[in-house]
Amino acid sequence: MPATLKDIANYTGVSCTTVSNVIHGRSGRVSAETIAKIEAAIKELNYVPNMSARTLVSSSSKVIAFINHADSQPNSNFMDDPFQSSFVGIIEAILREHGYFLMLRTVATSNDLKIFLRNWNVDGLFVTGVFRNEFFDTLTTLSLPVVLIDSYVHHPAFCNVGLEDFAGSKLATSYLIKRGHHKIAFVSPLIQDGGVLQERFFGYKTALAEAGIPFDEQLVIQYCMDLDSMIKLSCELAKVDGLTAVVTTADIMAAGLMTGFRQQGIRVPEDISVIGFDDLNISRMITPPLTTIHQDMPLKVQKAVEFMIQRLEGTKLTETEVILPVRLIERESVRTL
Repeated sequence: MPATLKDIANYTGVSCTTVSNVIHGRSGRVSAETIAKIEAAIKELNYVPNMSARTLVSSSSKVIAFINHADSQPNSNFMDDPFQSSFVGIIEAILREHGYFLMLRTVATSNDLKIFLRNWNVDGLFVTGVFRNEFFDTLTTLSLPVVLIDSYVHHPAFCNVGLEDFAGSKLATSYLIKRGHHKIAFVSPLIQDGGVLQERFFGYKTALAEAGIPFDEQLVIQYCMDLDSMIKLSCELAKVDGLTAVVTTADIMAAGLMTGFRQQGIRVPEDISVIGFDDLNISRMITPPLTTIHQDMPLKVQKAVEFMIQRLEGTKLTETEVILPVRLIERESVRTL
């Protein structure tokens, strides 16, 4: 008969709670000597945690799913986006500290979500890319804790962690205007009603209006984020007469455009200025370093996990939404005219 957690506790002379904390990585308050004793007992008694059995007994799988709500394209990989990979990496690390496991899944439709939940017993959902549609309606029927990331739809049962998207894009555009730029392109993935990108577009448009600069719809360009697409777009932007600056909705798009411009012999910022959004590590790695809008990603993840843990523990929340501030980081990709 396989050893149980209680067997380990009796063998080492410590509580079941202490053994459980060590097994699940919550050993911050356990002495190194006790940890070593428990780990030795686990090996000697051949203890193997049984996730399925624990799930049946406690109805808790200790698994939180990160749902990327998006249409899955052939050869696409949402983790290619450094924002997503950084965010997921931080969220996994913090969940691990709390004794939870993280599962990733791209889900296109509400039916896909139902199939996923029938096949996997998860304790909660982090969800990105949510709009007010059938997928959202399906989420509202779930009894699981749901934490939305960067969403502009609301439901009393959901928590949401977001960003000052409008303010950030307005800040970026106004910065360019103050530096003497008036013909400024706005480059973004597909803009959907009621989403993050629409808020950033509104920020861009408002900054132009407040500066008395006429809005030109031809300068609003929706494009794929991958490198090849950005290089292709850079060729098209190079042909726009009088264009002096580009506002992007993501650092990865800005970096791709800068690569394309360099291949054409177009200098950044001498010939054209570029500004990003997110302040990912890549913004400091490219040449010239990218001027961008900074968001505090570790804090965003921390708030999202706090909401999830509080929901799982049944804690009464004093707030269900956190909107984090942004700020401009000046580097070397913008020129004063």
